[in-house]
Amino acid sequence: MGFRETWAVDERMRFVMAAEQREEPFAAICRRFGVSRKVGYKWLGRFQEAGVEGLFDRSRAPLNRPQAIAEEVGERCLAARRAHPTWGPLKVRAFLERQAPALDWPAASTIGLLFDREGLTVKRKLRRRSPPSSAPFAHCGAANDVWCIDFKGWFMTGDGARCEPLTLTDGHSRYLLRCQALAKCDAEHVWPVLDAAFREFGLPRRLRSDNGPPFASAGVGGLSRLSVLVVKAGVEPERIAPGKPQQNGRHERMHLTLLNDAATPPAKSLREQLDRLRAFQRLYNEERPHQALGNATPAEHYRVSPRRWDGVLREPDYPADHEVRRVRSNGEIKWRGKLVYLNCGLAGEPIGLAHGRGRRLARLLRPGRSRRHRPWRRPPAQTQTRRLWTCGQRCALPTGSTASTAATPGLNGTRIVSPMSSVRSVTYVPGCTAGY
Repeated sequence: MGFRETWAVDERMRFVMAAEQREEPFAAICRRFGVSRKVGYKWLGRFQEAGVEGLFDRSRAPLNRPQAIAEEVGERCLAARRAHPTWGPLKVRAFLERQAPALDWPAASTIGLLFDREGLTVKRKLRRRSPPSSAPFAHCGAANDVWCIDFKGWFMTGDGARCEPLTLTDGHSRYLLRCQALAKCDAEHVWPVLDAAFREFGLPRRLRSDNGPPFASAGVGGLSRLSVLVVKAGVEPERIAPGKPQQNGRHERMHLTLLNDAATPPAKSLREQLDRLRAFQRLYNEERPHQALGNATPAEHYRVSPRRWDGVLREPDYPADHEVRRVRSNGEIKWRGKLVYLNCGLAGEPIGLAHGRGRRLARLLRPGRSRRHRPWRRPPAQTQTRRLWTCGQRCALPTGSTASTAATPGLNGTRIVSPMSSVRSVTYVPGCTAGY
């Protein structure tokens, strides 16, 4: 037979009834119930004041909490959270401190507990994540060192219209320079946006993008028509490795904020969605605190570039020892009576040809096949000795990455030419060296 369970309130009731009967001394009753006389008198006094209710345990919470959040402060925290549902406690606190620096705002952890108590916190789902990899272009020392450009994935608005915003940010300050929905994702529509940004903010040193159109192509040097225009404007194109969006992680993180704040759910019409994008650009630059900037806003860190642009696209100047050829509309140049395909993105642009040092191995096409509209391809290693012939000159283009730079010093782990490296990606053509 097990022990009989008793409840503390029942024991206190038996104690009080025994004390009320006064059949034995109070000290003996206390010894029988295992309590001190002080505790005994406490429960007897509570029973005489409140009856049976007095025998229940009272709350031990303090009556006064001097460190508690003031009602006015708590309401302002909740109002900021409801106005910006994607902001966490850190951003809410930084935002309120800028609005009212004289007030003593609670810690971010306290604000987070307030959001939890009011049901304003949405728990994130845990996901398996791969270990981070170092990006070759991660350092941006100052504003306008690197601008990042990309398209936010397209989505449909409520009226069935397709919306695909083009975004342009400064890599150092995270300032959102442009956020515009374009009708088409080609150079004819992207270049006017870049042209307007260059005129308003000046020229950056580099423009970072992925390897998709219209930012890059599969031609020589990876140049596209848009990247050629960027080079002629005085900006160096910089492309991340294929399939490595984390190398442009700052820009991709901004896309997540854009999706949560301005496109979830999409607007009822395209016009309303464009208004959302404009409002998001202002909010992101001027109000939203950025943790990587010490909870400051991008507008506080961004400065206009001292490299002003007059809107003139300038052709490159070649040394006197270079022989200049202009690329035809189909991307070919004529050299020693033969047509050599380079890149359609270079159509109409001048290419400088010069003699290279030493004797080089080069291959254009297999003997006996047409050389028209055929891009150069590197042959497999096992067939190089049969398909290559020797020549004393070469053809080179200075942008992008090719297989010929794989074992050259100055490359990063992704086999992309480093921005400050002296390496120039080379495409070999029998008997010439071309530089753009």
